[in-house]
Amino acid sequence: MTIEATDPQTYRQSQPPPPRPDAYPALSAYLSRPKATSRAAAVPPAPAVPPAPIAPPVPVPTAHAAAHAPARPQDPEPRRESDRDATQAPDRDATRGAGPAAPRPAPFAVARSVPPLCVSPGALRAGVVGGAGLVAGMWGVQAEPSARLDVLFASGAHLTGLLAGYGVLVMLLLMARVPAVEHGVGADQLARWHALGGRHVLSLCLGHGVLALCGHAAHTGTDLLAAAHDLLGYGGIAAATAGTGLLIAVGVTSARAVRRRVRHETWRAVHLLTYLGAGLGFAHQLVGPDVAGSVLTLWLWAMLHATVAVLLLWYRGIVPVRQALRHSLRVLEVRTEGPGVVSVVMQGIGLDGLRAEPGQFFRWRFMQRRIWHTALPFSLSAPVRGDTLRITVKAAGDHTRRIRRLRPGTRVLATGPFGSMTAHRRTRRKVLLLAGGVGITPMRALFETLPGGPGDITLLYRANNAGQLVLKEELEEIAARRQAGLHYLLGQSDAAFDPLAPQALRDLVPDIADHDVYLCGPPGMSEVSRAALSRAGVPNERIHSEHFSF
Repeated sequence: MTIEATDPQTYRQSQPPPPRPDAYPALSAYLSRPKATSRAAAVPPAPAVPPAPIAPPVPVPTAHAAAHAPARPQDPEPRRESDRDATQAPDRDATRGAGPAAPRPAPFAVARSVPPLCVSPGALRAGVVGGAGLVAGMWGVQAEPSARLDVLFASGAHLTGLLAGYGVLVMLLLMARVPAVEHGVGADQLARWHALGGRHVLSLCLGHGVLALCGHAAHTGTDLLAAAHDLLGYGGIAAATAGTGLLIAVGVTSARAVRRRVRHETWRAVHLLTYLGAGLGFAHQLVGPDVAGSVLTLWLWAMLHATVAVLLLWYRGIVPVRQALRHSLRVLEVRTEGPGVVSVVMQGIGLDGLRAEPGQFFRWRFMQRRIWHTALPFSLSAPVRGDTLRITVKAAGDHTRRIRRLRPGTRVLATGPFGSMTAHRRTRRKVLLLAGGVGITPMRALFETLPGGPGDITLLYRANNAGQLVLKEELEEIAARRQAGLHYLLGQSDAAFDPLAPQALRDLVPDIADHDVYLCGPPGMSEVSRAALSRAGVPNERIHSEHFSF
């Protein structure tokens, strides 16, 4: 593979004018910040130095780390807007036959504007808490103060029941895959909130059942067994009890100790029982005194459930089918990238309409026997190019192992794009990409497309040995073409030398505290890296990551 040399001055003149600074608000604010007055500020700037010649990739020199980083020109302060694209080379196809290369955006520009509707984590959290407050207020308006034991139990049962029904709706909304929510909060954060909220919802459901049972026993003067037998004679209560049992089954299979021992397909099938459990609980709520006691309350409660049901049906059912029909996505090629790692190249129609950005992922469903029923998230490992896109997958279970046997022409249902780990989160001129294992896939796409000049983009790739490096040739070609830093951090995690230690990171990237950091890797590596980056001086708000575990 050869690297085409391009005269920087000619390339600058051939490019469209750079975007207005306000096209990238966070970065523009950083670049336009007032300079500190100092003695060094009075020294006239040094004349521009042409970029150093590009050196060919070098072999890994040690067992722990290897560097492929051309010499960085001195850059003590942000360059002027007119200087930012002076050394930017034109884009070229790095996916080996994946279609014509897309034009590279000018440095520090974004490919498109921020989505028009984007729900921030704070807004979503405030909305959920505010809704819970309204539900509690609805209970408080109808509650009748009393010191009788049965009334106290009944009041507690009514409150926990209303909050449990509201909590189930919130859990379903978090997993409805609404783009505005997924883009603003991040799918990994939503999944963590869903898991945490599920525990609270189960506690409320169980608390509601116990309080209702105790209240009925106190009211009738019978024991708990007789009270339970009496309550189960009501159809709505029997349905709610069955629904609670289904939710408990879902919660048990989602516990970490159990989740590690069951196949993902089994866990997913059990998790679908959540919908049936929620439906049975809704039937019980409609006849409860707190909801059925007022026509307005009944109507609002029904509309709330109907809205969540429509969102689920639309974004988890209709949208994937509509995208499949519109883009006619099919498998073009499956090629081996390394031990247990394959790339799937897919071809479709009008893929620009997907508006997929580097760093994002889709949920893929391959319509082939023994694999069609499961959809899992995989990141794009290269930018969308013309009518093709690509993912890179490591075999980690039955589903991912079967991907290696996909046949060309297999129809693909893709839902998305999702994820917020894109160029829009960038706030600094310099960016550090930190990847581990197959987490290199979104980093490889960002490495190629993030705007920046020589020395602005650095990629650290963590692996146990050189044989585990994925897409290595493409990474080295991009690094040489963009004059970006590329370092391989090799070695066992329990070795004496830790390449992710704070001092090791500072040695590789001396000004690491001035970088935005994009992080993607296995759970253990991500946790260690985040802690090391914080100790190395990177603020937590400038560490951008999304993590999934199955």
